[in-house]
Amino acid sequence: MSTLEVRGVGKRFADRAVLDDVSFMLAAGEIVALVGASGSGKSTLLSLLTGAVQPDRGELRFGGAPLPSRRRPFAYMPQRDALLPWRRVVENAAIGLEVQGVPKPAARQLVRALLDPFGLSGAERLYPRQLSGGMRQRVSFLRAVVQDQPILLLDEPFGSLDAITRDELQRWLLDMWRETHWTILFITHDIREAVRLADRVLVLPSAPGPIASEVVVTRDIPRDEQFLTDTRVPPLELALRAALYADTQESRSKPIA
Repeated sequence: MSTLEVRGVGKRFADRAVLDDVSFMLAAGEIVALVGASGSGKSTLLSLLTGAVQPDRGELRFGGAPLPSRRRPFAYMPQRDALLPWRRVVENAAIGLEVQGVPKPAARQLVRALLDPFGLSGAERLYPRQLSGGMRQRVSFLRAVVQDQPILLLDEPFGSLDAITRDELQRWLLDMWRETHWTILFITHDIREAVRLADRVLVLPSAPGPIASEVVVTRDIPRDEQFLTDTRVPPLELALRAALYADTQESRSKPIA
């Protein structure tokens, strides 16, 4: 059953088209990755979903009905953690709830109840400057998840982390997903990360147009340390690289208008 439907969406900024005729569906409990060249409109698509910008054409639907203009069913995690330096962990994680009108004491109590599964127990009174990169990202995740929205939108959630921390948080996210069955749409530039985390990987075209390709990943593949040695992984990564390469070559071969 589809939770989110993007139908023929297009967006221009001034005289430049960014997205054109983009369509896909996201089912409840599914993890879908968006990949594509820089400038292909990945972050713009998330902005359209959150309502930060409006599409020029097309339709966005949730649960069979048009997306409401307010109170949209998304919790958004930006590319950078954007933690406020003067707020402690609990206070930073509660910002989203406070913006929605939840009283501060109630918002912070909801955050405290999730500190342990997010690996933040004992860190609740620390300031961002006292946290590692991985801990900051956990706070950013908590800030999104505590809003209890049906869909998580993640913009390169691990892009700024070192390889070891990124691997740790990828495993943590998958462990959390197995317990919660979150519905997730995320952007990444990392092909291996896309294959490791996603059920499906969608390739946005370099030049505005429909989804260029889709790579389906089976959940039978282990996502722990055995992931790197599973013989089904290299063909999926090669298929995704081929899709990205083919799109890039096609875009370069088109004459400039």
